[in-house]
Amino acid sequence: MCLISPDGDYDAAVELHSKLLSDFPKDLVSLKRAQVLCFYLGQPDASLKLVEQSLPTNEHEEYIYGMLAFPLLELGRMEEAEKAGKRGYEIRRDDAWSHHALCHVYQYECRFKKAVEFMGDCASSWGSLSSFMLTHNWWHVALCYLEGAAPLEKVREIYDDCIWKELQRSDAMPPEVYLNAIGLLLRVYVRGGEEIFEDRLANVAKCVADEAVWFLEWHLDILILWALSAAGEFEKAEDILKGLKSRISSMTKKRQQLMQRGLSLAEAIHMFGKGDDQEALEHFGHEFDAIDYKMIGASDEQLDVFTEVHILLLLNTGESSRAIQAIEKQMKKREGAPFLWHLLEKAYASSGQRDEAARCGEKARALETAYFTKVNM
Repeated sequence: MCLISPDGDYDAAVELHSKLLSDFPKDLVSLKRAQVLCFYLGQPDASLKLVEQSLPTNEHEEYIYGMLAFPLLELGRMEEAEKAGKRGYEIRRDDAWSHHALCHVYQYECRFKKAVEFMGDCASSWGSLSSFMLTHNWWHVALCYLEGAAPLEKVREIYDDCIWKELQRSDAMPPEVYLNAIGLLLRVYVRGGEEIFEDRLANVAKCVADEAVWFLEWHLDILILWALSAAGEFEKAEDILKGLKSRISSMTKKRQQLMQRGLSLAEAIHMFGKGDDQEALEHFGHEFDAIDYKMIGASDEQLDVFTEVHILLLLNTGESSRAIQAIEKQMKKREGAPFLWHLLEKAYASSGQRDEAARCGEKARALETAYFTKVNM
């Protein structure tokens, strides 16, 4: 996470960084900064081009391969991303971005056992990481347990001991912790696990009601909106939503057009948090595709939860046929995710297709059993 002005001319800045890297290709700090700008523009192709521009001069440098892997992940080129992550890991075993890249690949491909074992072996080297990188890597581990159908108590343990506990560090950056904490809570709540997480949402909502952590980046603001709304802090949620609308008015026209989608997503998540499913769905639209929302500064994996929310809204509002289509689209990418099979089971049951529902339920339980026996909890 890199906090930058949400209103700046990102395109011009990327262009200047590209020129700078042409003259100074070993300036990896400039490269990283340029990649962050591309991330907020939703342009992984431009990010990849910048890395490839610098790679020949830095092919033996330890950090370049983590930088190479990330845009490859965002472009869905998982095999190449895994190769880059492994190369970075070979050069420097404690490179957290290489760890991140490999976990990303394993998680996407539903290799949950491999992901948690690999990250478990690497975790001892994370002590000196920034608040974001430390908690983000643990966020990935927690998601692997969550998606691999581990007991929610295991996910809660990671939340408490490896994410929320980071706030106790004297040099912790709270917004960076909140991003991963709320991102995990939203996943848990979509899966109906709020009872096991008890008062944790209320606790984080109290923290993010502090306006000092608002308007640092869109992804965080949208997650804060959900946390405040779901915790019943409606006045504060309205304040941050009004603030987002105001900030759009100060952007360049091109940026305004781009961020209108981000605002629609914010309004949808606000309504979802309030429990107004019908209005939330209206803001999402029936043809929601998370890939169109990269401009909020979120990776594909971070955006996936909004796809899950959209599917849940379709189910809750009786749109079972559309829900089936949306779930099957996700399954083309991640057939090994038990939660998707459970959603499909629910969708078929809602549409009266009992045999199909039973088949999906059996598939979900078979996957869950496999992960329970394979993953060392």
